[in-house]
Amino acid sequence: MDTSNLIQTILIYALPVLFAITVHEAAHGYVARHYGDNTAHMLGRITLNPIKHIDPIGTVLMPLLLVFATSGAFVFGYAKPVPVNVGALRNPKRDMVWVALAGPASNFVQAVAWAALWAVLSGIGVQEEFFIGMARAGVIVNLSMWAFNLFPLPPLDGGRILVGLLPWKPAQMLARVEPYGFFIVLALVYFQIVSQFWMTPLMSVGLSLIKTLVLAPLNALLQ
Repeated sequence: MDTSNLIQTILIYALPVLFAITVHEAAHGYVARHYGDNTAHMLGRITLNPIKHIDPIGTVLMPLLLVFATSGAFVFGYAKPVPVNVGALRNPKRDMVWVALAGPASNFVQAVAWAALWAVLSGIGVQEEFFIGMARAGVIVNLSMWAFNLFPLPPLDGGRILVGLLPWKPAQMLARVEPYGFFIVLALVYFQIVSQFWMTPLMSVGLSLIKTLVLAPLNALLQ
């Protein structure tokens, strides 16, 4: 992939990525506040202002370097996590499941919204590749974030959900992995274990649901 195509790809993906990470992090903070923890609210993190959620290294520098270094073959990044005081939640073990689930759920909802936009643009005859490409990117980005964050290993949301669902002793054992979880996940991503055995099957299920429940009805309506 040459430089001009890479730059065009970055521009197409920029808005969907910003929306994806912003709504994801704000959703965590909103649900935490709902269950009694005002930490994110007091720090101004329950907002759709992307600047509040962008990590200069994890959201900007690392993904850009990886895009150019691997010609788009390997991309990894992260946003600034929303702080959650688990002890402030009314029922910490149960409520943390909902706080963790809020982020991936928001990405799935966004994937549905981008898919609907894609269907409408195609249905009314819009042929501008930039806008069609952006809608398609919105689906891909959000399904990717949805599947990746549900991987059942702390500090990812899926790991925290699992900690909340497991009985106390195994939950504590899994929670102890969190300080090392980022490095374990990074290694699993690099060797394509997460993508091959987790993300690809889960994204296929998500895409099938979106096609059946959103794209098919909209396409029939717009014909």
